[in-house]
Amino acid sequence: MTVRIYVPRDAAALSLGAEKVAKAITQEIAARGLDATVVRNGSRGMFWLEPLVEVEIAGKRVGYGPVKAKDVAGLFDAGLVEGSMHALCLGEVDDLPFLRGQTRLTFARCGITDPLSLDDYEAHGGLAGLRRTVSMQPVDVVKEVTDSGLRGRGGAGFPTGIKWKTVLDTAGARKYIVCNADEGDSGTFADRMIMEGDPFVLIEGMAIAGLATGATKGFVYIRSEYPHAIATMTEAVEIAREAGILGASVLGSGKVFDMEIRTGAGAYVCGEETALLNSLEGKRGVVRAKPPLPAHKGLFDCPTVINNVISLASVPVIMEKGAAFYRDFGMGRSRGTIPLQIAGNVKYGGLYETAFGLSLGDIVEKIGGGTASGRPVKAVQVGGPLGAYFPKALFDTPFDYEAFAAKDGLIGHAGLVIFDDTADMLKQARFAMEFCAVESCGKCTPCRIGSTRGVETADKIAQGIEPEKNRELLADLCNTMKFGSLCALGGFTPYPVMSAMTHFPADFAPTPLIEAAE
Repeated sequence: MTVRIYVPRDAAALSLGAEKVAKAITQEIAARGLDATVVRNGSRGMFWLEPLVEVEIAGKRVGYGPVKAKDVAGLFDAGLVEGSMHALCLGEVDDLPFLRGQTRLTFARCGITDPLSLDDYEAHGGLAGLRRTVSMQPVDVVKEVTDSGLRGRGGAGFPTGIKWKTVLDTAGARKYIVCNADEGDSGTFADRMIMEGDPFVLIEGMAIAGLATGATKGFVYIRSEYPHAIATMTEAVEIAREAGILGASVLGSGKVFDMEIRTGAGAYVCGEETALLNSLEGKRGVVRAKPPLPAHKGLFDCPTVINNVISLASVPVIMEKGAAFYRDFGMGRSRGTIPLQIAGNVKYGGLYETAFGLSLGDIVEKIGGGTASGRPVKAVQVGGPLGAYFPKALFDTPFDYEAFAAKDGLIGHAGLVIFDDTADMLKQARFAMEFCAVESCGKCTPCRIGSTRGVETADKIAQGIEPEKNRELLADLCNTMKFGSLCALGGFTPYPVMSAMTHFPADFAPTPLIEAAE
Protein backbone atom coordinates (compact mmCIF):
# COMPACT_ATOMS: atom_id res chain seq x y z
CA MET A 1 0.00 0.00 0.00
CA THR A 2 1.33 3.44 -0.97
CA VAL A 3 2.52 5.45 2.03
CA ARG A 4 1.32 9.05 2.08
CA ILE A 5 3.82 11.62 3.34
CA TYR A 6 2.35 15.06 4.00
CA VAL A 7 4.38 18.26 3.55
CA PRO A 8 2.54 21.62 3.92
CA ARG A 9 2.15 24.04 1.03
CA ASP A 10 0.94 26.75 3.43
CA ALA A 11 2.76 30.09 3.02
CA ALA A 12 4.10 29.99 6.59
CA ALA A 13 5.60 26.54 6.04
CA LEU A 14 6.99 27.58 2.66
CA SER A 15 8.72 30.56 4.27
CA LEU A 16 10.45 28.08 6.59
CA GLY A 17 11.70 25.80 3.82
CA ALA A 18 8.83 23.39 3.14
CA GLU A 19 9.42 23.43 -0.64
CA LYS A 20 13.01 22.23 -0.21
CA VAL A 21 11.85 19.56 2.23
CA ALA A 22 9.19 18.29 -0.20
CA LYS A 23 11.72 18.16 -3.02
CA ALA A 24 14.23 16.28 -0.86
CA ILE A 25 11.57 13.74 0.21
CA THR A 26 10.51 13.19 -3.41
CA GLN A 27 14.15 12.56 -4.40
CA GLU A 28 14.68 10.10 -1.54
CA ILE A 29 11.53 8.16 -2.46
CA ALA A 30 12.75 7.84 -6.06
CA ALA A 31 16.34 6.99 -5.12
CA ARG A 32 15.26 4.29 -2.65
CA GLY A 33 12.50 2.88 -4.87
CA LEU A 34 9.88 3.24 -2.16
CA ASP A 35 6.13 2.91 -2.59
CA ALA A 36 5.34 6.34 -1.20
CA THR A 37 3.89 9.64 -2.40
CA VAL A 38 4.09 13.23 -1.22
CA VAL A 39 0.83 15.04 -0.48
CA ARG A 40 0.95 18.82 -0.15
CA ASN A 41 -1.51 19.71 2.62
CA GLY A 42 -2.28 22.90 4.49
CA SER A 43 -0.73 23.79 7.83
CA ARG A 44 -2.03 22.49 11.15
CA GLY A 45 -1.22 25.92 12.56
CA MET A 46 1.70 24.96 14.86
CA PHE A 47 4.22 27.30 13.31
CA TRP A 48 7.07 26.56 15.71
CA LEU A 49 7.06 23.00 14.30
CA GLU A 50 6.98 23.96 10.61
CA PRO A 51 7.86 22.46 8.25
CA LEU A 52 5.86 19.64 9.85
CA VAL A 53 6.17 16.35 7.95
CA GLU A 54 3.49 13.74 8.63
CA VAL A 55 3.42 10.07 7.66
CA GLU A 56 0.13 8.20 7.54
CA ILE A 57 0.46 4.80 9.23
CA ALA A 58 -2.62 2.58 9.68
CA GLY A 59 -4.93 5.58 9.50
CA LYS A 60 -2.92 7.64 12.00
CA ARG A 61 -0.53 10.49 11.31
CA VAL A 62 2.95 10.47 12.85
CA GLY A 63 4.66 13.87 12.82
CA TYR A 64 8.27 15.01 12.46
CA GLY A 65 9.33 18.59 12.88
CA PRO A 66 10.60 21.11 12.37
CA VAL A 67 12.25 19.38 9.41
CA LYS A 68 15.00 20.87 7.27
CA ALA A 69 16.03 19.53 3.87
CA LYS A 70 19.32 18.32 5.35
CA ASP A 71 17.36 16.14 7.82
CA VAL A 72 15.47 14.19 5.15
CA ALA A 73 18.04 11.48 4.33
CA GLY A 74 18.49 10.72 8.02
CA LEU A 75 14.73 10.48 8.50
CA PHE A 76 14.51 7.86 5.74
CA ASP A 77 17.50 6.00 7.19
CA ALA A 78 15.65 5.85 10.52
CA GLY A 79 12.51 4.45 8.85
CA LEU A 80 10.33 7.46 8.08
CA VAL A 81 7.90 5.47 5.95
CA GLU A 82 7.22 3.16 8.91
CA GLY A 83 6.75 6.08 11.32
CA SER A 84 9.86 5.06 13.25
CA MET A 85 11.51 6.99 16.05
CA HIS A 86 13.90 9.84 15.33
CA ALA A 87 15.07 12.90 17.22
CA LEU A 88 12.50 14.94 15.26
CA CYS A 89 9.63 12.48 15.85
CA LEU A 90 6.66 14.06 17.63
CA GLY A 91 4.47 10.98 17.87
CA GLU A 92 0.85 11.04 16.74
CA VAL A 93 0.08 14.59 15.63
CA ASP A 94 -3.48 14.53 16.94
CA ASP A 95 -2.12 13.79 20.43
CA LEU A 96 0.06 16.92 20.59
CA PRO A 97 -1.20 19.11 23.46
CA PHE A 98 -1.65 22.17 21.23
CA LEU A 99 -4.03 20.25 18.94
CA ARG A 100 -5.65 18.00 21.55
CA GLY A 101 -7.13 20.94 23.44
CA GLN A 102 -8.79 22.50 20.40
CA THR A 103 -12.36 22.35 19.12
CA ARG A 104 -11.84 22.36 15.38
CA LEU A 105 -15.09 23.01 13.53
CA THR A 106 -14.18 25.61 10.88
CA PHE A 107 -10.62 24.25 10.64
CA ALA A 108 -11.58 20.57 10.90
CA ARG A 109 -9.87 19.67 7.59
CA CYS A 110 -7.08 22.25 7.56
CA GLY A 111 -3.73 20.45 7.53
CA ILE A 112 -5.41 17.07 7.11
CA THR A 113 -6.62 16.98 3.50
CA ASP A 114 -5.11 17.77 0.13
CA PRO A 115 -6.55 21.31 -0.35
CA LEU A 116 -7.32 20.76 -4.03
CA SER A 117 -8.74 17.25 -3.78
CA LEU A 118 -12.54 17.35 -3.92
CA ASP A 119 -12.57 13.64 -3.05
CA ASP A 120 -10.58 14.37 0.12
CA TYR A 121 -12.95 17.21 0.95
CA GLU A 122 -16.06 15.06 0.63
CA ALA A 123 -14.45 12.13 2.49
CA HIS A 124 -14.04 14.45 5.49
CA GLY A 125 -17.61 15.77 5.54
CA GLY A 126 -17.41 18.40 2.83
CA LEU A 127 -20.54 19.41 0.85
CA ALA A 128 -22.92 17.92 3.44
CA GLY A 129 -24.06 21.41 4.41
CA LEU A 130 -24.59 22.50 0.80
CA ARG A 131 -26.51 19.32 -0.01
CA ARG A 132 -28.86 20.05 2.87
CA THR A 133 -29.17 23.67 1.78
CA VAL A 134 -30.33 22.91 -1.77
CA SER A 135 -33.28 20.99 -0.36
CA MET A 136 -34.39 23.88 1.90
CA GLN A 137 -36.20 27.17 1.38
CA PRO A 138 -33.98 30.27 1.58
CA VAL A 139 -35.84 31.62 4.61
CA ASP A 140 -35.18 28.36 6.48
CA VAL A 141 -31.47 28.47 5.67
CA VAL A 142 -31.27 32.05 6.95
CA LYS A 143 -33.11 31.01 10.12
CA GLU A 144 -30.65 28.16 10.70
CA VAL A 145 -27.69 30.54 10.46
CA THR A 146 -29.46 33.10 12.67
CA ASP A 147 -30.32 30.51 15.31
CA SER A 148 -26.70 29.30 15.40
CA GLY A 149 -25.63 32.63 16.87
CA LEU A 150 -22.85 33.05 14.30
CA ARG A 151 -21.47 36.59 14.34
CA GLY A 152 -19.11 38.23 11.88
CA ARG A 153 -15.58 36.98 12.51
CA GLY A 154 -14.03 39.92 10.68
CA GLY A 155 -14.13 42.24 13.67
CA ALA A 156 -17.50 43.90 14.19
CA GLY A 157 -19.24 40.78 15.46
CA PHE A 158 -22.53 41.61 13.72
CA PRO A 159 -24.98 38.68 13.61
CA THR A 160 -24.52 36.93 10.27
CA GLY A 161 -28.13 35.75 10.01
CA ILE A 162 -29.51 39.27 10.38
CA LYS A 163 -27.28 40.49 7.55
CA TRP A 164 -28.41 37.61 5.34
CA LYS A 165 -32.08 38.20 6.15
CA THR A 166 -31.76 41.87 5.20
CA VAL A 167 -30.42 40.91 1.77
CA LEU A 168 -33.03 38.16 1.35
CA ASP A 169 -35.84 40.62 2.13
CA THR A 170 -34.47 43.40 -0.10
CA ALA A 171 -35.73 43.46 -3.66
CA GLY A 172 -33.13 43.56 -6.39
CA ALA A 173 -32.68 42.40 -9.97
CA ARG A 174 -29.35 40.95 -8.91
CA LYS A 175 -27.71 40.25 -5.56
CA TYR A 176 -24.11 39.50 -4.63
CA ILE A 177 -22.05 37.66 -2.03
CA VAL A 178 -18.72 39.36 -1.34
CA CYS A 179 -16.08 37.62 0.74
CA ASN A 180 -13.71 40.02 2.47
CA ALA A 181 -10.36 38.23 2.33
CA ASP A 182 -8.31 41.41 2.69
CA GLU A 183 -6.70 40.11 5.88
CA GLY A 184 -4.49 43.08 6.75
CA ASP A 185 -4.29 43.02 10.55
CA SER A 186 -0.92 42.31 12.11
CA GLY A 187 -0.78 38.90 13.77
CA THR A 188 -3.66 37.43 11.76
CA PHE A 189 -3.49 34.52 9.34
CA ALA A 190 -6.70 32.50 9.76
CA ASP A 191 -8.18 33.63 6.43
CA ARG A 192 -4.99 32.75 4.60
CA MET A 193 -4.80 29.34 6.27
CA ILE A 194 -8.35 28.47 5.20
CA MET A 195 -7.84 29.65 1.62
CA GLU A 196 -4.55 27.77 1.28
CA GLY A 197 -5.47 24.73 3.36
CA ASP A 198 -9.22 24.15 2.81
CA PRO A 199 -10.47 26.36 -0.05
CA PHE A 200 -13.58 24.28 -0.76
CA VAL A 201 -15.06 25.11 2.65
CA LEU A 202 -15.07 28.79 1.70
CA ILE A 203 -16.58 28.02 -1.71
CA GLU A 204 -19.25 25.89 -0.04
CA GLY A 205 -20.01 28.65 2.48
CA MET A 206 -20.39 31.22 -0.28
CA ALA A 207 -22.67 28.95 -2.29
CA ILE A 208 -24.85 28.43 0.80
CA ALA A 209 -24.97 32.21 1.34
CA GLY A 210 -25.98 32.72 -2.29
CA LEU A 211 -28.79 30.17 -2.18
CA ALA A 212 -30.00 31.56 1.16
CA THR A 213 -30.26 35.17 0.00
CA GLY A 214 -31.05 34.89 -3.71
CA ALA A 215 -27.58 36.02 -4.78
CA THR A 216 -26.33 34.45 -7.98
CA LYS A 217 -22.79 35.80 -8.09
CA GLY A 218 -19.96 35.91 -5.59
CA PHE A 219 -16.54 37.54 -5.36
CA VAL A 220 -13.61 36.76 -3.08
CA TYR A 221 -11.49 39.88 -2.59
CA ILE A 222 -7.99 38.71 -1.63
CA ARG A 223 -5.12 40.99 -0.74
CA SER A 224 -2.26 40.97 -3.25
CA GLU A 225 0.21 39.96 -0.54
CA TYR A 226 -1.35 36.47 -0.54
CA PRO A 227 -0.15 34.97 -3.88
CA HIS A 228 -0.42 31.37 -2.67
CA ALA A 229 -3.99 31.90 -1.45
CA ILE A 230 -4.93 33.57 -4.73
CA ALA A 231 -3.51 30.66 -6.76
CA THR A 232 -5.14 27.99 -4.59
CA MET A 233 -8.55 29.69 -4.51
CA THR A 234 -8.49 30.28 -8.28
CA GLU A 235 -7.77 26.62 -8.97
CA ALA A 236 -10.34 25.46 -6.40
CA VAL A 237 -13.08 27.57 -8.01
CA GLU A 238 -12.35 25.97 -11.39
CA ILE A 239 -12.48 22.48 -9.86
CA ALA A 240 -15.76 23.29 -8.08
CA ARG A 241 -17.29 24.67 -11.25
CA GLU A 242 -16.33 21.57 -13.27
CA ALA A 243 -17.84 19.38 -10.54
CA GLY A 244 -21.16 21.24 -10.64
CA ILE A 245 -20.79 22.80 -7.20
CA LEU A 246 -20.85 26.21 -8.90
CA GLY A 247 -22.59 27.36 -12.04
CA ALA A 248 -26.05 27.22 -13.59
CA SER A 249 -27.26 24.33 -11.43
CA VAL A 250 -25.63 23.99 -8.02
CA LEU A 251 -25.38 20.25 -7.27
CA GLY A 252 -28.04 19.65 -9.92
CA SER A 253 -30.62 21.72 -8.03
CA GLY A 254 -31.37 24.13 -10.87
CA LYS A 255 -30.32 27.00 -8.59
CA VAL A 256 -27.66 29.38 -9.87
CA PHE A 257 -24.52 30.52 -8.06
CA ASP A 258 -21.09 31.22 -9.45
CA MET A 259 -18.08 33.12 -8.16
CA GLU A 260 -14.69 34.49 -9.05
CA ILE A 261 -11.49 35.64 -7.37
CA ARG A 262 -10.40 39.28 -7.36
CA THR A 263 -7.05 40.65 -6.17
CA GLY A 264 -6.73 43.81 -4.09
CA ALA A 265 -3.93 46.32 -4.50
CA GLY A 266 -2.55 46.38 -0.97
CA ALA A 267 -4.60 49.11 0.74
CA TYR A 268 -5.39 48.36 4.39
CA VAL A 269 -8.50 50.53 4.23
CA CYS A 270 -9.98 48.13 1.65
CA GLY A 271 -10.62 45.78 4.53
CA GLU A 272 -13.46 48.19 5.36
CA GLU A 273 -16.50 46.88 3.51
CA THR A 274 -17.50 49.97 1.54
CA ALA A 275 -13.92 50.78 0.47
CA LEU A 276 -13.67 47.15 -0.63
CA LEU A 277 -16.82 47.54 -2.73
CA ASN A 278 -15.39 50.63 -4.42
CA SER A 279 -12.21 48.71 -5.20
CA LEU A 280 -14.20 45.78 -6.62
CA GLU A 281 -16.02 48.21 -8.89
CA GLY A 282 -12.71 49.49 -10.22
CA LYS A 283 -12.80 52.72 -8.25
CA ARG A 284 -10.40 54.16 -5.72
CA GLY A 285 -10.63 52.39 -2.35
CA VAL A 286 -12.39 55.17 -0.45
CA VAL A 287 -14.90 54.66 2.34
CA ARG A 288 -18.54 55.33 1.55
CA ALA A 289 -20.89 57.13 3.92
CA LYS A 290 -23.64 54.95 5.39
CA PRO A 291 -26.59 54.70 4.93
CA PRO A 292 -27.34 53.17 2.53
CA LEU A 293 -26.04 49.91 3.95
CA PRO A 294 -24.38 47.44 1.56
CA ALA A 295 -27.21 45.00 2.33
CA HIS A 296 -29.54 47.46 0.59
CA LYS A 297 -27.19 49.07 -1.92
CA GLY A 298 -23.82 47.41 -2.13
CA LEU A 299 -21.83 46.17 -5.10
CA PHE A 300 -23.02 47.98 -8.24
CA ASP A 301 -25.88 49.39 -6.11
CA CYS A 302 -27.33 45.90 -5.63
CA PRO A 303 -28.18 44.16 -2.34
CA THR A 304 -24.93 42.60 -1.13
CA VAL A 305 -23.83 40.29 1.66
CA ILE A 306 -20.29 41.11 2.79
CA ASN A 307 -18.79 38.53 5.13
CA ASN A 308 -15.31 37.69 6.30
CA VAL A 309 -13.62 34.41 5.23
CA ILE A 310 -14.05 32.74 8.62
CA SER A 311 -17.71 33.75 8.85
CA LEU A 312 -18.48 32.09 5.51
CA ALA A 313 -16.22 29.10 6.20
CA SER A 314 -18.12 28.45 9.44
CA VAL A 315 -21.49 28.15 7.67
CA PRO A 316 -21.02 24.63 6.18
CA VAL A 317 -20.64 22.97 9.58
CA ILE A 318 -23.72 24.84 10.84
CA MET A 319 -25.78 23.61 7.91
CA GLU A 320 -24.40 20.10 8.24
CA LYS A 321 -24.87 19.64 11.99
CA GLY A 322 -27.60 22.19 12.75
CA ALA A 323 -27.84 25.48 14.59
CA ALA A 324 -28.14 23.90 18.05
CA PHE A 325 -24.86 22.00 17.63
CA TYR A 326 -22.93 25.19 16.84
CA ARG A 327 -24.73 27.33 19.42
CA ASP A 328 -23.79 24.91 22.22
CA PHE A 329 -20.21 26.18 22.06
CA GLY A 330 -19.25 29.55 23.53
CA MET A 331 -20.59 31.94 26.15
CA GLY A 332 -23.10 34.79 26.37
CA ARG A 333 -23.83 36.21 22.92
CA SER A 334 -20.54 34.85 21.57
CA ARG A 335 -21.49 31.45 20.17
CA GLY A 336 -19.51 28.81 18.36
CA THR A 337 -15.75 28.71 18.00
CA ILE A 338 -13.14 31.35 17.28
CA PRO A 339 -9.76 30.76 15.57
CA LEU A 340 -7.26 32.47 17.87
CA GLN A 341 -4.14 33.60 16.04
CA ILE A 342 -1.29 33.77 18.53
CA ALA A 343 1.73 35.77 17.38
CA GLY A 344 4.42 38.21 18.42
CA ASN A 345 6.94 37.46 21.18
CA VAL A 346 5.44 34.07 22.07
CA LYS A 347 6.81 30.56 22.54
CA TYR A 348 4.06 28.65 20.72
CA GLY A 349 2.73 30.84 17.95
CA GLY A 350 -0.02 29.55 15.72
CA LEU A 351 -3.73 29.02 15.20
CA TYR A 352 -5.85 27.65 18.03
CA GLU A 353 -9.57 27.12 17.38
CA THR A 354 -11.66 26.94 20.52
CA ALA A 355 -15.04 27.92 21.90
CA PHE A 356 -15.43 31.48 23.17
CA GLY A 357 -14.81 31.90 26.88
CA LEU A 358 -11.15 31.10 27.57
CA SER A 359 -9.44 33.76 29.67
CA LEU A 360 -6.83 35.95 28.02
CA GLY A 361 -4.28 34.75 30.55
CA ASP A 362 -4.86 31.10 29.71
CA ILE A 363 -4.47 31.85 26.01
CA VAL A 364 -1.18 33.70 26.50
CA GLU A 365 0.42 31.66 29.28
CA LYS A 366 -0.97 28.12 28.91
CA ILE A 367 -1.60 27.85 25.17
CA GLY A 368 1.02 30.30 23.93
CA GLY A 369 3.56 29.28 26.58
CA GLY A 370 4.49 32.86 27.50
CA THR A 371 7.10 34.87 25.67
CA ALA A 372 9.70 33.41 23.32
CA SER A 373 12.30 35.64 24.99
CA GLY A 374 11.55 34.17 28.41
CA ARG A 375 10.93 37.64 29.83
CA PRO A 376 7.66 38.59 31.57
CA VAL A 377 4.64 39.44 29.41
CA LYS A 378 3.97 43.16 29.47
CA ALA A 379 1.04 43.55 27.09
CA VAL A 380 -1.12 41.72 24.59
CA GLN A 381 -2.69 43.54 21.66
CA VAL A 382 -5.92 41.84 20.63
CA GLY A 383 -7.67 42.71 17.38
CA GLY A 384 -4.86 43.81 15.07
CA PRO A 385 -3.09 47.19 14.84
CA LEU A 386 -6.31 48.95 15.93
CA GLY A 387 -6.83 46.72 18.97
CA ALA A 388 -6.32 47.70 22.59
CA TYR A 389 -3.25 46.72 24.63
CA PHE A 390 -4.25 44.63 27.64
CA PRO A 391 -1.88 44.38 30.64
CA LYS A 392 -1.55 41.33 32.90
CA ALA A 393 -4.06 42.95 35.25
CA LEU A 394 -6.76 42.22 32.64
CA PHE A 395 -5.72 38.63 31.92
CA ASP A 396 -8.84 37.33 33.66
CA THR A 397 -10.96 38.79 30.81
CA PRO A 398 -12.82 36.00 28.99
CA PHE A 399 -12.49 35.90 25.21
CA ASP A 400 -15.96 37.23 24.43
CA TYR A 401 -17.14 40.21 22.37
CA GLU A 402 -19.04 41.88 25.21
CA ALA A 403 -16.39 41.16 27.87
CA PHE A 404 -13.69 42.82 25.76
CA ALA A 405 -15.92 45.78 24.95
CA ALA A 406 -16.55 46.26 28.67
CA LYS A 407 -12.77 46.66 29.15
CA ASP A 408 -12.47 49.14 26.24
CA GLY A 409 -11.07 46.48 23.94
CA LEU A 410 -12.20 44.55 20.89
CA ILE A 411 -11.73 41.02 19.62
CA GLY A 412 -11.54 42.04 15.98
CA HIS A 413 -10.22 39.21 13.83
CA ALA A 414 -8.99 37.38 16.97
CA GLY A 415 -5.32 38.08 16.38
CA LEU A 416 -3.18 38.31 19.54
CA VAL A 417 0.27 39.93 19.46
CA ILE A 418 2.30 39.45 22.62
CA PHE A 419 4.96 41.84 23.98
CA ASP A 420 7.47 41.33 26.77
CA ASP A 421 8.57 43.89 29.35
CA THR A 422 11.06 45.58 27.01
CA ALA A 423 8.24 47.05 24.86
CA ASP A 424 7.88 50.85 24.91
CA MET A 425 4.15 51.56 24.90
CA LEU A 426 4.58 55.21 23.94
CA LYS A 427 6.30 54.01 20.77
CA GLN A 428 3.46 51.55 20.21
CA ALA A 429 0.89 54.35 20.59
CA ARG A 430 2.84 56.47 18.13
CA PHE A 431 2.95 53.54 15.70
CA ALA A 432 -0.86 53.27 15.81
CA MET A 433 -1.23 56.92 14.83
CA GLU A 434 1.44 56.61 12.14
CA PHE A 435 -0.23 53.48 10.76
CA CYS A 436 -3.54 55.31 10.52
CA ALA A 437 -1.92 58.31 8.83
CA VAL A 438 -0.27 56.10 6.21
CA GLU A 439 -3.32 53.91 5.54
CA SER A 440 -6.08 56.52 5.70
CA CYS A 441 -8.11 56.89 2.51
CA GLY A 442 -8.18 60.62 3.26
CA LYS A 443 -11.93 61.10 2.95
CA CYS A 444 -12.68 62.28 6.49
CA THR A 445 -10.85 64.93 8.47
CA PRO A 446 -10.70 63.22 11.89
CA CYS A 447 -8.81 60.24 10.44
CA ARG A 448 -6.69 62.10 7.88
CA ILE A 449 -5.61 65.04 10.06
CA GLY A 450 -6.13 63.57 13.54
CA SER A 451 -3.68 60.74 12.96
CA THR A 452 -1.02 63.11 11.63
CA ARG A 453 -1.43 65.40 14.63
CA GLY A 454 -1.35 62.29 16.82
CA VAL A 455 2.13 61.33 15.56
CA GLU A 456 3.38 64.86 16.21
CA THR A 457 1.89 64.92 19.71
CA ALA A 458 3.36 61.52 20.62
CA ASP A 459 6.77 62.77 19.48
CA LYS A 460 6.45 65.82 21.74
CA ILE A 461 5.62 63.59 24.71
CA ALA A 462 8.67 61.44 23.93
CA GLN A 463 10.81 64.59 23.80
CA GLY A 464 9.51 65.82 27.15
CA ILE A 465 7.81 68.89 25.63
CA GLU A 466 4.89 69.95 27.88
CA PRO A 467 4.10 66.26 28.56
CA GLU A 468 0.95 66.78 30.62
CA LYS A 469 -0.56 69.18 28.11
CA ASN A 470 0.32 66.90 25.19
CA ARG A 471 -1.08 63.81 26.91
CA GLU A 472 -4.36 65.69 27.27
CA LEU A 473 -4.17 66.74 23.63
CA LEU A 474 -3.52 63.16 22.52
CA ALA A 475 -6.56 61.97 24.48
CA ASP A 476 -8.67 64.72 22.93
CA LEU A 477 -7.50 63.75 19.43
CA CYS A 478 -8.48 60.14 20.18
CA ASN A 479 -11.95 61.24 21.27
CA THR A 480 -12.44 63.22 18.05
CA MET A 481 -11.23 60.34 15.88
CA LYS A 482 -13.32 57.74 17.72
CA PHE A 483 -16.61 59.56 17.32
CA GLY A 484 -15.97 61.60 14.16
CA SER A 485 -14.36 59.16 11.73
CA LEU A 486 -16.35 57.65 8.86
CA CYS A 487 -15.06 54.13 9.38
CA ALA A 488 -13.25 51.85 11.80
CA LEU A 489 -9.75 52.85 10.66
CA GLY A 490 -9.98 56.25 12.28
CA GLY A 491 -12.62 55.15 14.77
CA PHE A 492 -10.57 52.29 16.24
CA THR A 493 -7.08 53.86 16.17
CA PRO A 494 -7.81 55.41 19.60
CA TYR A 495 -8.08 51.91 21.15
CA PRO A 496 -4.33 51.10 21.10
CA VAL A 497 -3.42 54.70 21.94
CA MET A 498 -5.76 55.16 24.89
CA SER A 499 -5.13 51.67 26.29
CA ALA A 500 -1.39 52.30 26.19
CA MET A 501 -1.84 55.62 28.01
CA THR A 502 -4.27 54.14 30.55
CA HIS A 503 -2.51 50.90 31.43
CA PHE A 504 1.13 51.90 30.98
CA PRO A 505 1.36 55.51 32.25
CA ALA A 506 5.02 55.11 33.19
CA ASP A 507 5.92 54.85 29.50
CA PHE A 508 4.33 58.28 28.95
CA ALA A 509 6.14 59.93 31.88
CA PRO A 510 7.99 63.20 31.24
CA THR A 511 11.49 62.89 29.84
CA PRO A 512 13.44 66.14 30.40
CA LEU A 513 14.98 67.62 27.31
CA ILE A 514 18.75 67.30 27.28
CA GLU A 515 20.28 70.67 26.65
CA ALA A 516 22.91 70.66 23.94
CA ALA A 517 26.37 71.50 25.28
CA GLU A 518 27.34 75.04 24.48
